[in-house]
Amino acid sequence: MAIDTALETTEPEPAAPEKKSRARARAGSVLRWIGTVLGAAVVYFTLVSPDRLTEFSLGAFIRIPIEGLLLVALFLAARGHWRTAVLSVAGVILGVLVIVRLFNLGFYTALSRPFDPVLDWVLFGPAFGLVSSSLGRPAAIAVAVVLGLIVLAVPVVMTLALRRLGRLALRYRKGTTRATAILAGAWAVLALFNVQAAQGLPVASDGATGTLGDQVALVRRDINDGKKFGSQAAVDAFRDVPGSQLLTALRGKDVLFTFVESYGRDAVENPQYAPQVDATLDQGTQALAAKGFEARSAFLTSPITGGGSWMAHETILSGLWVDNAQRSETLLASDRFTLNAAFRRAGWHVAGIMPANDRDWPEGKFFQYHELYDSRTIGYKGPKFSYVPVPDQFTLAAYQRLERGPGHPPTFTEMPLVSSHAPWTPIPQLVGWDEVGDGTVYSSMSTAGDPPDVAWRTSEKIRTAYRNSIVYSLSSLISYIQTYGDDNLVVVFLGDHQPSPIIVGDQASHDVPITIVAKDPKVLQRIDGWGWQPGLRPDPKAAVWPMNAFRDRFLTAYQ
Repeated sequence: MAIDTALETTEPEPAAPEKKSRARARAGSVLRWIGTVLGAAVVYFTLVSPDRLTEFSLGAFIRIPIEGLLLVALFLAARGHWRTAVLSVAGVILGVLVIVRLFNLGFYTALSRPFDPVLDWVLFGPAFGLVSSSLGRPAAIAVAVVLGLIVLAVPVVMTLALRRLGRLALRYRKGTTRATAILAGAWAVLALFNVQAAQGLPVASDGATGTLGDQVALVRRDINDGKKFGSQAAVDAFRDVPGSQLLTALRGKDVLFTFVESYGRDAVENPQYAPQVDATLDQGTQALAAKGFEARSAFLTSPITGGGSWMAHETILSGLWVDNAQRSETLLASDRFTLNAAFRRAGWHVAGIMPANDRDWPEGKFFQYHELYDSRTIGYKGPKFSYVPVPDQFTLAAYQRLERGPGHPPTFTEMPLVSSHAPWTPIPQLVGWDEVGDGTVYSSMSTAGDPPDVAWRTSEKIRTAYRNSIVYSLSSLISYIQTYGDDNLVVVFLGDHQPSPIIVGDQASHDVPITIVAKDPKVLQRIDGWGWQPGLRPDPKAAVWPMNAFRDRFLTAYQ
């Protein structure tokens, strides 16, 4: 009887469709909460995330963003459609913040500076070329597509996340209001005592406002900078000097003005690179002295770091500080008197050898070359070395063949050496100068060593590759002077900029070494008053000039 009663009072099992319905409801509830948590995490990390990879740590994400508190307060105070408007506008702003911070991460990592929303779009073309030459065109296209999708999707995702969080805040309005008030009070106290979660990152965060404010400040600077630069360019003590009064102390000399890519102060001072690089320079000083050459060295402060080599070239040749694309474009559209123009006016044959160029370069007209060579016209038939179309030794051999052949007139040649350009691998080996030929001797070398995608997996490998590339470039130049140098050769070689922070850290200076080499003692006597040091290697106490000061001092010394 008891059993019968139990059976009668036991509820019947739910039907199978009802079970499935409940399971779907539970799963939907779990997914909604997961979506809410993810949305909150995305918004929070967007507000507190640092702009530099070196600042990422656990402490960087244990902070209270004032912008989030203000957004919650504004949302709760709004009514009706205004709430939707608040969330929509905030979603777009946070989406822009995400994009800016992603770009900032990339720019600080590569160039040690923030992204400029007005001027930096021109750099994406060279960046695409670098990725394409290092990892292949399909990889470069894939990166570009992913970045494009992120730019399009982020504002939408942020708006949807905020709407989900907004519904939750309204459902628990009293708790949300109380929590916001408590956190606002905590933020004020923490800000008053400047409590920091990590070095330079206060717990009371206003970093999102700071990042967007910095972008606005850059826009204002860019708008005003054009007029400022034009005023600076209008002042030129050498513009109207007759050719007969220019560079008189260098008459009859072949002047090679060459930039060693990414050759910065760290190359000669950082313990990771200096032992090998300094040994190369010191041995080179001795070897050149045995041939009768002397050298003087110092440092110049470059306007850029990590990339944008052409702006360093323009700075030293024009005597103007060119540190952004707007200044570069303005300069190239002007009639500014450059070192190239000075040598041309004074009667030299002026040439440019640009081994990294593989297409026409109409901007080259500004530099007043009589001859402009590039990778297509210097006779190179060998392989590319990742980004680098032509090895430095071949470029120097081409200079000798094209500009210093028998019976040549005095020549001024501007020429970058690019084997030390990122990604710094693979690197060719020096060969006998009589073996250089058309460059096919390098065929087996282009696949030796780690390819870029392998070398860039560890900081140790890529830093070793950077060091080896600098040693190769300097060794090629020293060997050229030993082999082909004579009483009439004067070589000015310098770095264009420090390498990226991946190589030197984000606190490195903008200084680059500069050296003048000559066999005729009268050439270096003209710069005795500069205070430069003897030899190919400047030590840490060497003179430091702004790079834009060189043009006037050089023209004055050799006038």
